[in-house]
Amino acid sequence: MLTSAESTLAGLDAVALKPSECRVERAADLPVDTVAVDYEGREHVPDPGTLAALSAEREVFVTTPVRADGYDPLGDDSLTDELPDGVRRVLVAGHPAYLSEAEAARDVAPRFGAAMERAPDAWVGTEGVERIALAAGGTQYELLSRTTERDLRALRDAGLAADVAVYAPTVLTDDEDAVLDAVGDYAARRKPVARALPDGAPTDSAATGRAREVLSAAVRDYALVGSPGTVRDRVADLKEAGATTVVGYPARGVDAFAEGA
Repeated sequence: MLTSAESTLAGLDAVALKPSECRVERAADLPVDTVAVDYEGREHVPDPGTLAALSAEREVFVTTPVRADGYDPLGDDSLTDELPDGVRRVLVAGHPAYLSEAEAARDVAPRFGAAMERAPDAWVGTEGVERIALAAGGTQYELLSRTTERDLRALRDAGLAADVAVYAPTVLTDDEDAVLDAVGDYAARRKPVARALPDGAPTDSAATGRAREVLSAAVRDYALVGSPGTVRDRVADLKEAGATTVVGYPARGVDAFAEGA
């Protein structure tokens, strides 16, 4: 397994991979110690053998929505039972896009509590359930936003001792068109950005004028973008503010990450 000193991918501590986009084994091509496997529906969950093989080389986290069948600690937890020894969990409420109507209606708080009893070393995703996640304890797993550094400092000043991991789509290039094509739409879905954008404006490299100005600022609020050196500096700023782990999702694909290593 790599040491921290050998992890040279723009200062990132970990990489998040989406199994619908690439084979998670590709993490072995990247100089990071840790890989987090995102959840995109039950049909995309990697098989236990793949996870076991990857965990022999890297620290592996698997996102497990506590409201979803298969990972529900108060119901069907069959997928939890299949996780190989040594594979750790990221507990999340679960994005509605990947949940049935019945799953989305399930209470989050008691499921977080029950899941933490079973996996006390899990990370806890905070998106949409910040207070519940903080109450559950464990490493808090935050999405990067325009207020992340300020929020981290406030949490540390208030006495939070728990680890905090920050997740961000990452684009290792200073080509503005490539950046906007990769994460412009992602940033545009954030409410402050959507309000600022002109109606009907493109959200990729086709954006011009006011729309391009808004998007160019927004992608830097909600993603890590720029040359590897620029991203490394931004990661250092997050660490100085109180983040303990920074996780990058390769928004242009694993090949682009490997080139930036």
